[in-house]
Amino acid sequence: MAQRPPSETPPTDDTSDGPAQAKPSRIQKRNRALILEAALDVFSQEGYRGATLDQIAQGSGLSKPNILYYFNGKEEIHVTLLNQLMDRWLDPMRQIDPQGEPLEELLRYVARKLQMSRDYPRESRLFANEILQGAPRMGPHLEAVLKPLVDDTAVVIQGWIDAGKLAPTEPRHLIFSIWATTQHYADFEVQVSVLDGSPTRDATAEAFLRTLYTRLLRPEGR
Repeated sequence: MAQRPPSETPPTDDTSDGPAQAKPSRIQKRNRALILEAALDVFSQEGYRGATLDQIAQGSGLSKPNILYYFNGKEEIHVTLLNQLMDRWLDPMRQIDPQGEPLEELLRYVARKLQMSRDYPRESRLFANEILQGAPRMGPHLEAVLKPLVDDTAVVIQGWIDAGKLAPTEPRHLIFSIWATTQHYADFEVQVSVLDGSPTRDATAEAFLRTLYTRLLRPEGR
C-alpha cells in the first residue's frame, strides 16, 4: 500500500487501544468520505473502466498517494461504493410488510423506489453500469443478498395473489418492472429532463405509476 507523504500523515487517535485497534480519527473519516463522494461522481459519469484515480483525486481535493493510503486502488473504492449502495437500495423491499394491505404495500414500494431515483441518481447509474458490465465485482453479492430477498418477496406476492388480494401476475417480473419504471428516471435523467422538463414532472410520474400498478394489480370486483 502506498505511504502517505509526510505532510499528509494521518493524525493519531489518543483514544485508541493501540495500532491494531486504532479507531479512525475525525480527519480520516472525513478524507474517506471525500474520496467516496468524488469517486461516486466519477464512476457514475465515466463508468468503472473510464474512471481513474487521478480523476478521483482531483474531485476529492486529495493527492493520489493520499487516496492510496485509504484504499488499495480503484477497485476497492468501487466495491465499497457498491456495497454501500446495495444496502441502501434494498431497504425499500425489506420494508414491504407481508401483513399489510397488498396493493398499498406494493404502491408504497413503487413510491419509495421512485423517490430513491430522485435522491440518489448517481448511485443508480453506478449500479446500472456495474450490471451492464456483467456484475464482475457484485456477482457474489447479487447471489448472496439480492436473490434471497427477491425470492422471499416473490413468495409474499404470490401468496397475496393466491389469496385473491392481487390480480394474477408473475411476481419476479412485477419486481423487474417496478425497477425499470422507477430507476429509469435516474439512469436516463438527462433524456427525461429534455423530454419532460416541466416543474410538475415528479408528481406526474408518481401519479402515473400509481395508476399503472393499481390497474395492473387490483383484483376484479375491488
